[in-house]
Amino acid sequence: MEVTVCDVGPRDGLQNEPDVLPPQTRAELVERLAATGVPRIEAVSFVRADRVPQMADAEEVVARVSRREGAELSGLVLNERGWERFAAAGLDRVNVTFAATETFNLRNGNATLAEAVERAEAILSAAGETPGTVTISCSFGCPFEGRVDPGVVAELAARVADRAEVVLADTIGVATPSAVRSLVERARAAGFHGHNTRNTGYANCLAALEAGARVLDASVGGLGGCPFSPRATGNVATEDLVYLLEGEGVETGVDLDALVAVSRWLEGVLGRTLEGYVYRAGGWSP
Repeated sequence: MEVTVCDVGPRDGLQNEPDVLPPQTRAELVERLAATGVPRIEAVSFVRADRVPQMADAEEVVARVSRREGAELSGLVLNERGWERFAAAGLDRVNVTFAATETFNLRNGNATLAEAVERAEAILSAAGETPGTVTISCSFGCPFEGRVDPGVVAELAARVADRAEVVLADTIGVATPSAVRSLVERARAAGFHGHNTRNTGYANCLAALEAGARVLDASVGGLGGCPFSPRATGNVATEDLVYLLEGEGVETGVDLDALVAVSRWLEGVLGRTLEGYVYRAGGWSP
């Protein structure tokens, strides 16, 4: 079995940091990740700098990255203006996102659920041959509305599944393996974006694989969360996930030692211990 690991650290990870890293440092992070063999990297998001200052100057970040064959670079887009910026930047894959609940869409993107879905559909139409991903955030729970109806998520996934791969996101880290397995199967989702907020993230990733997902999001060092979701910390750490997958016989194509080195470098950049475990303990080959 093979899986596509998508490192969202340069976007989902850094957007939750208190400090704003300069474009050259963010571009270097993307390049270092690409050199490890990570097949997909979410490099930037094209959002308003006044709302997410950590993602300012996305175009400059992209321009500074030396592209590497085999590393697909994606960018997050919320609306038509974001799509225009993405198209001009020339990345490989567009990641369109909306939440499964009304309130989260209003707070995160200033749109109703219906408007957010319509925006996503319009972006996918404009994208044409550009590969697309639709990430449905709050698929398992919403910080404002609580439990999310799995039927609603499945219906949302069905609306876009013919035009893009669908990734279900456990944005606030409340899912457990049985819920992930059930919803990935029901929605026929291609991928899963897990948070380890309540220490179930890695088990959830395995459950998603069992249910047929072949794309798993993770963040270098376990960076990240969501600035619009209270206490939603703890992305699954990429190096921890790679260690787990390779140990279970799942091919990732990622050099674990090189990935550990990226987290150690990033620890120095941020000046603090990161949330991941494997970069501190190291890999193990009995």
